[in-house]
Amino acid sequence: MDTCKGFYRITELLKQRGAAVAYYDPYVPVIRPTREHPQWAGTASVLWDRATIAGFDAVVITTAHACVNYEELADWAPCTVDTRNAMATVRIAPGQVWKA
Repeated sequence: MDTCKGFYRITELLKQRGAAVAYYDPYVPVIRPTREHPQWAGTASVLWDRATIAGFDAVVITTAHACVNYEELADWAPCTVDTRNAMATVRIAPGQVWKA
């Protein structure tokens, strides 16, 4: 599954189950229109800061970017689901990161 398709599939599944969904991507500040996922057009990436990230119940990593500070993510996010093994080298508390 390519990364974009994975992102859209996971976010759609979460929304169907009642989750409020947002995203952070340093390379995609705003989602452009696509035929397959027009409902996401214009959605803006959230800020990368402690207050924003800590405000989520969980974070799902669907794309591993080298420029993302995963050490900060470990400090800020109460729970992370890591689908890309991006947190493999980060020191974390037991039960804080779930590999998927």
